[in-house]
Amino acid sequence: MIHHVYSVVARRRRRFYATHPERRRRLSNPVISVGNLAVGGRGKTPAVAAIAARLLAAGERPAILSRGYARRRPEPGVVVVRDPSGIRADLDRAGDEALMLARALDGAAVLVCEDRYLAGRLAEHHFGCTVHLLDDGFQHLRLHRDIDLVMIAREDLEDPRTLPSGRLREPLEAMRDADAIVALEDADVNGLATGKPVWRARRQLLPARWVEEEGAREAVTPAAGAVVALAGIASPQRFFADLRAAGWPIARTIAFRDHHRYSQRDLERIAREARAAGAALVVTTEKDAVRLLSLRPLPIAVAWVPLVLTIEPEAAFGDWLASAVAAARGARHG
Repeated sequence: MIHHVYSVVARRRRRFYATHPERRRRLSNPVISVGNLAVGGRGKTPAVAAIAARLLAAGERPAILSRGYARRRPEPGVVVVRDPSGIRADLDRAGDEALMLARALDGAAVLVCEDRYLAGRLAEHHFGCTVHLLDDGFQHLRLHRDIDLVMIAREDLEDPRTLPSGRLREPLEAMRDADAIVALEDADVNGLATGKPVWRARRQLLPARWVEEEGAREAVTPAAGAVVALAGIASPQRFFADLRAAGWPIARTIAFRDHHRYSQRDLERIAREARAAGAALVVTTEKDAVRLLSLRPLPIAVAWVPLVLTIEPEAAFGDWLASAVAAARGARHG
């Protein structure tokens, strides 16, 4: 079967780098990878944001290294999306996830490049970054990682087939190469963790904010009345379920493919459907919001809902992460 061939290739690739560590390039400072086994969203980007915020609070100068998936204007070399002083690239050059992180993390550096070693070197030498975060880095084996975190969802365990028949990029056994596992929701990984730390990810929606009025103090709440829920992400149904659980009265849902670039025609259609559903407000994700900014003014009121992912128990995870970073730094300089 085709998925069996895919699994064999994935195993051989991982085994090659495991037996030839000299083929991996090493940055001067510790590298933390946040990745997953499946295609699509598993909360990697919110997890990267949470870890970066923790590192900033601890006095580190983190660099987030992204491949900038779905950029409209990919450029050779490194694109600096954000340096510690401010945002330096737009959506077309950055990609939606990198720009979303850049808007959220004051003081961090966000860089986009297919060669994340090159991006990391620039971050170290030009911005003085002390630690690196790979967004979606578990399969980026060409770069040495000191800490590998793998996000696992229940559906990954229910259908363990690899591409193209299933949704896994690698077989579940690849989790053995992780340093720790972050289980989403009710994923039961106890039989697969093989003695590794297992942390739990808790998702929380914060009060919504207007897309049109950035910086407005007034929050948007479910009391605003019936809404249309809009999502162009990998797992729109999870977002819609989160909204319902938070009390949002959803009159209609509209889903687009992940990274969808909205057009004026899309917005006109969304406005029509909202009016037909008796909704005066569209509620969407932060990732969608960064793709809507360039289309303002919008034909209907749109608010985005920040998603915060907490890795729990928080104190224990923070201690473990700090210890792992210190150990990686000591191994380099000891």
